[in-house]
Amino acid sequence: MPRLSEVIAALDALWPPASAEDWDAVGTVCGDPDQEVSRVLFAVDPVQEIVDEAVKLGADLLVTHHPLYLRGTTTVAASNFKGRVVHTLIKNDIALHVAHTNADRADPGVSDALAGALDLRVVRPLVPDPADADGRRGLGRVCELDHPLTVSEFAARAAERLPATAQGIRVAGDPEALVRTVAVSGGSGDSLFADVRAAGVDAFLTADLRHHPASEARAHSPLALLDAAHWATEWPWCELAAAQLDEISDRHGWDLRVHVSKTVTDPWNSHSPSPGAPN
Repeated sequence: MPRLSEVIAALDALWPPASAEDWDAVGTVCGDPDQEVSRVLFAVDPVQEIVDEAVKLGADLLVTHHPLYLRGTTTVAASNFKGRVVHTLIKNDIALHVAHTNADRADPGVSDALAGALDLRVVRPLVPDPADADGRRGLGRVCELDHPLTVSEFAARAAERLPATAQGIRVAGDPEALVRTVAVSGGSGDSLFADVRAAGVDAFLTADLRHHPASEARAHSPLALLDAAHWATEWPWCELAAAQLDEISDRHGWDLRVHVSKTVTDPWNSHSPSPGAPN
């Protein structure tokens, strides 16, 4: 069995920590570099429900997309929920490793997995990484459909292919307009509207679209907006990442058992449509 330090080195090669945003908090949160790893669990959120799942599974390593301590902390006391997460992990000899914006920028990365879930052909990054001479890394992806769909048909595809959430897919735009090209960005994407407009695509699928940026984007152009749940747009990366680690394990003869959590950790758990609201 490999040591934690060997597995982390392999993960850092996939998602170099140096490529993360300056404000981000990626890397290993807890874990003994010398401990052996035989079972790994991938998930989006390092919340107690996921940690309990890792304990039940007998995992030695939990890899999440979202950081546990994005803005730092002065305590890991079990009197708060993040402290309880750390205590549970350490008591059960489970390491926690985070790949966030470094996984967003990777090739392949979070938005590649999102595009794959929607059967889109990736053309290029939406915001290329200037450090990548090959032009393959960066934030978001510009994609093409295999054949044109209406906005409503594409929204239905997204609702069917992405994990089910209470939100589903919100749409802004002419439901009968044709979509041939799409920009996608896993997670919050309304800071990318200028890049989306510059890409000249027919639609933009992302998460966490706020009122004013969305309203202004619609005023700029007939761009269709599809707003999915944040968790749902990033969960496909877990399957991609697990497959990547499986391949590394086979190559090194590690015989790791790699799992993906199907626990829905989207914070919204129900939806009541307004009477008479547009469908």
